[in-house]
Amino acid sequence: MRPKILARRPRIFRSFLSRSNLTKLSLAVLIWTLIEAHVIYYRIARADREARAHAVLHEPIRVFIASLHWNNEKILRNGWNKGVVDLVNTLGHDNVFVSVYESGSWDKSKDALRELDQELGRIGVGRKIVLEETTHADLIKGPPEKEGWIEVSEGAMALRRIPYLSKLRNISLQPLLELAANGTSFHYVLFLGDVFFTVEDIITLLKTNNGHYAAACSLDFSKPPLFYDTFALRDVHGHEHVTQTWPYFRASKSRMSMPTSAFTGIQGLKFRGIDDSLAVYHLEGSECCLIHADNPASRTKGVFLNPAVRVGYNRKAYETVHPPHEFNTGSRLPLAARKGRQPPAEAAGTSHGLIELALYFALASQPAIGFTN
Repeated sequence: MRPKILARRPRIFRSFLSRSNLTKLSLAVLIWTLIEAHVIYYRIARADREARAHAVLHEPIRVFIASLHWNNEKILRNGWNKGVVDLVNTLGHDNVFVSVYESGSWDKSKDALRELDQELGRIGVGRKIVLEETTHADLIKGPPEKEGWIEVSEGAMALRRIPYLSKLRNISLQPLLELAANGTSFHYVLFLGDVFFTVEDIITLLKTNNGHYAAACSLDFSKPPLFYDTFALRDVHGHEHVTQTWPYFRASKSRMSMPTSAFTGIQGLKFRGIDDSLAVYHLEGSECCLIHADNPASRTKGVFLNPAVRVGYNRKAYETVHPPHEFNTGSRLPLAARKGRQPPAEAAGTSHGLIELALYFALASQPAIGFTN
């Protein structure tokens, strides 16, 4: 029996050492992850505070505000109109032009926008607010136009959503071109969505990367903590988001990308959809994505998503993403950081490392333009 006992000891000893090493390794990984998460947490918190602290205008800027609305009475009356007036008062009445296109709402959006029109007129702000009677349903019932329609079944045509929205966005930009023809120019074009926002949000957005960008965008939320516009958001490689919560992107370059040169203007840029011949094959691309691809400045100055600017499609969502404490809590970061290392199934290549919100995220590939939706 003695030899058998001696023969078993090495295997038992090796098994014990193996379990011991595995426990030590697991403990080391856990400790490292917690330390790493807390370092990231403090970097995020510091970056968010610094971005807000620098949301101050040291010199006048001229801003062209463009916006589309459809059945938005509730948000118009509950904060949007006031937000626009507050923003105008901050920027200066002579430094802003407001262009709004309302597209056939059946609620009282038109009444709410008339109230905004009256208030902007009272304080002397340049503006053009168009209240359209033709509805989307009217267009669908009418005869198909040459472009923006596809055949969905034999003899049946359908109006494509993206070309339709692109047309409306371009209408909202028309006053910009008319003003430019008369010698009036602006530093920024701000596309203001149907969201809750504050003046501080907009100034922070406009000052993204110290104002050096082709376009800067906010994070939008409808049901926090998930961000909303997954259709338009891409990283520098054109890949979709990894998660709808922090850290959002996989590509390390998307986390720390710096612009390098200048841009000459907005002339020639229009919103568009992909060609109808491609849409037939059930393909589609967001007009808010394609305009960046069309803009040559995107390749040199960059397109940035500023995570310090968080807007909401309702007041509850806005308040949720602006809590008294930090938005990204330390307890959520370890798992989030791990997700940030996992490449999407359809993406090729590897790009590891943790996402640091201490620097602004760059998107894939518009004259100093700000988006809040």
